[in-house]
Amino acid sequence: MASDTDRHTVDPVRPDDSRAEPVHVTVRTGGGSPLRLAVGLVAVLLVTLLAALGVARLFDWSPFGSTDRDRSGPVVLTALRDLSEYHASSGSYQILIDLEQDQRYVPAVIKGRRTLFLAIGSVDSYVDFGKLDEKAVSVSSDRRSVTITLRHAQLGRAVVDPDQSRVLDRNLGLIDRLGDLFGDRTHAQEQQIYGLAERKLTDAAKHGGLVARAEANTRTTLDRLLKALGFTDVRVDFADRAAGG
Repeated sequence: MASDTDRHTVDPVRPDDSRAEPVHVTVRTGGGSPLRLAVGLVAVLLVTLLAALGVARLFDWSPFGSTDRDRSGPVVLTALRDLSEYHASSGSYQILIDLEQDQRYVPAVIKGRRTLFLAIGSVDSYVDFGKLDEKAVSVSSDRRSVTITLRHAQLGRAVVDPDQSRVLDRNLGLIDRLGDLFGDRTHAQEQQIYGLAERKLTDAAKHGGLVARAEANTRTTLDRLLKALGFTDVRVDFADRAAGG
């Protein structure tokens, strides 16, 4: 690396010869230029920083720390309901849906759609306490006996679990395959299958004694609750239209 060098000519002063030959003197000034010095300093700082980060990562330590800022907005209440339903029983069901859609007089290999769908879901049965009033509850004069008249238990809406339910097999005709390339007919058929599965689960719950089980559980619960309050004789009746409802 070349260094800055200044050359100066010095005329020596001699008492015996004023015209002596000039003497050339070389004077060397400082090292490199300021730009090179700055680049070197930055390089040293970068190497030091990278080494520090490597050590911090090795020992799972952050020399600079970290800050989490939660800028989420407030929770917005969109609906509020008072629940007055006692869900007394719940049934879990599964059913294999075999849905076939054919075109009359056209072979299925040309125009047709068949889907095997395993539907897994649940149905609740509940008793509605929301419309009851004092007429629905009859208490004896000695406050030892009580009779409660409720409306019959009802079935809730069947719920098909999308995480557990799945398509097992799907066969499409040539026209249907081409149609799915330019439309969303598969999604429409899945909605149809889900609707069919919900109806079948509801029918299974209706004929499987879920309502009767809900009423029996309601009787047991009210019997224990009211006897804990001091009643010795508890009667729970169900009617198509209860008093106050």
